[in-house]
Amino acid sequence: MSTYTHDEYLKLVKEINNHNYLYHVLDQPVISDAEFDRLLKVLRKIESNHPEWITPESPSQRVGAAPVSKFEKVNHPEPILSLANAFDEQDLIAWRERISRLDARVASTSYVIEPKIDGLTVVLHYHNGDFFLGATRGNGEIGEDISSNIRTIKSIPMHIPVNQHHRLVPANFVVRGEVYIRLSDFDELNKKMLASEEKEYLNPRNTAAGSLRQLDPRITAERPLRILAYAIVESSGEDFHSQWETLNFLREIGFPVAKEIVFCKDFNSVLSQVKLWEEIRDHLDYEIDGVVIKIDNLDLANDLGVSGKDPRGAIALKFPAREEITKLNDIGINVGRTGVLTPYAILEPVEIGGVIVKQATLHNFDYIREKDIRIGDRVLIKRAGDVIPYVIGPILQTRDGSEKVFETPEKCPVCGQPTEKIPGEVAVYCVNAACPAQLVRIVEYFVSRSAMDIVGMGIKIVEQLVADELVKDVADLYSLRLEDLLKLDGFAQKKAENLISAIENSKNQPLSRLITALGIRGVGEVMAVELAKNYTDLDQLSRATQASLMQIEGVGPNIARQIVDWFARPSNQEILKKLKSFSVWPVTKKTRERNEPLALSGKTFVVTGTLANFSRTEIKEFIEENGGKVTGSVSKSTNYVLAGENPGSKLDKARELGIEIIDESQLMKLISLV
Repeated sequence: MSTYTHDEYLKLVKEINNHNYLYHVLDQPVISDAEFDRLLKVLRKIESNHPEWITPESPSQRVGAAPVSKFEKVNHPEPILSLANAFDEQDLIAWRERISRLDARVASTSYVIEPKIDGLTVVLHYHNGDFFLGATRGNGEIGEDISSNIRTIKSIPMHIPVNQHHRLVPANFVVRGEVYIRLSDFDELNKKMLASEEKEYLNPRNTAAGSLRQLDPRITAERPLRILAYAIVESSGEDFHSQWETLNFLREIGFPVAKEIVFCKDFNSVLSQVKLWEEIRDHLDYEIDGVVIKIDNLDLANDLGVSGKDPRGAIALKFPAREEITKLNDIGINVGRTGVLTPYAILEPVEIGGVIVKQATLHNFDYIREKDIRIGDRVLIKRAGDVIPYVIGPILQTRDGSEKVFETPEKCPVCGQPTEKIPGEVAVYCVNAACPAQLVRIVEYFVSRSAMDIVGMGIKIVEQLVADELVKDVADLYSLRLEDLLKLDGFAQKKAENLISAIENSKNQPLSRLITALGIRGVGEVMAVELAKNYTDLDQLSRATQASLMQIEGVGPNIARQIVDWFARPSNQEILKKLKSFSVWPVTKKTRERNEPLALSGKTFVVTGTLANFSRTEIKEFIEENGGKVTGSVSKSTNYVLAGENPGSKLDKARELGIEIIDESQLMKLISLV
């Protein structure tokens, strides 16, 4: 038998519940997961010896009760209303003008802005501080009793207050909130589904809704559900006259409340704040589809009444949609400069977030297979901010049997040569170096701003040059003549002269730029700078061994092998010979000894503002060539902030941390050039 007393058991229940509160509500755990598990193990042992002690408040009761055959209907104590929608600033102004005509107090009222969480509304009932009923919104008048499922959500208090506060909880207390799944938790959930060879979930909202309506609460308990509370539906105690006060009270007694909620003293503040929310949205760990603007004065809000089924005292500003359903008409394939074949969706055009989307990424062929995406499917498309739209997955219930399974191509769709899949890699490659599609991408990369920076040579011109066989490799760019360009569509004398001049000017680019431009797999701008520090020219680099390359900081065995392999290919050696014959052969002034420190060695810089003598790319290269490192944000490890005209917030951060701020002339003194 257990040696624990009943009082000790109750104390342990309270302790574990408090740890649940700290972890799931405040995100401020004070013990490790292992310590928490040990406490839970002790609790279960006590309860196995004393089942008569178990109460609904016990943490052990939150793992899911026995399945139910159906959900019982529940009458809400007050109508659980939806909100009217606004879609832009003019709609908000019109709403305010309408309610101003109904009540003069609107002119001087304050407001609260809350995130409109993309989840499922629930209504929670408490009696004498104990949870006893949880229901869905239903039709606003009648919902469904999902109490057993609600109990499994650890951020919902089973008894309030979790900690003792100065205000008492009324005998009858009903709270409204939104159940959701955090984006980070959703990603982890899908990783587990993949590991178990089960189908991934499409999005957090549908997964949360489906989880709450499981007849078996044990399944619900396995889902990472959370809640954010935002309203008191009914209270037998004191009345609340302010929405801001209501939210603070809910937070005091143990309910999670969105941290991003904003109090606005007047309507102009509302208009200023809502403009920020599109950006705020991208930094949240949960989905929102808009914001809710509420009159803070609850007496005024109630007096304004209801229009149809919409309370006049609040309105939802809806953001442009980020997800839509459309038809997948076909699957196309792009061939990249390294030969990687990348599938993309060809869609029935659909508007998402104010943009017409006709194509979306499918990531890779394994993704198509794992998601069972078929040509002809109705698919869910997501677009967030500037992120390329992508296919989340198919809507299986809309299939009619006409859909076609997509097969990974065995031949390159451009050149017809066999494809290759390297063991351990997801990518499928076209290994034909003469593939026209690869050549276009290779040349496009070679002339790009971060490589040889040939101004005026865009993708369309590159495609023309390759199609007319004027360029068969990157070195051929330097054999182009004025008369060659004048034969192409869209070229007049001045345009042709400018492009020839840009090609000629690119010969002055430093060695690091040329190394970048060669497109060696695994060698980007930063690695190219390191290689240029250690080798005087491409001849010396081409003779480097894998072992010697691995002595350079950041070069591991894979990258070293890729560099050696690139220079070993006869076709690449031919390109190098041609580049040398065209005087595209930069040479560094000297090879740095391995252990010889440079002027800025070990120093970290952050650049802010517009510089007089350098572009951002040039100053980065200049600092790195002298041994320094350039990062994007100011931290305690930053040594200097290089400030030009119109510096941004990085300057304030530097002052706050006591980081030394310098200008271009002071940088030159550090390098002893002036």
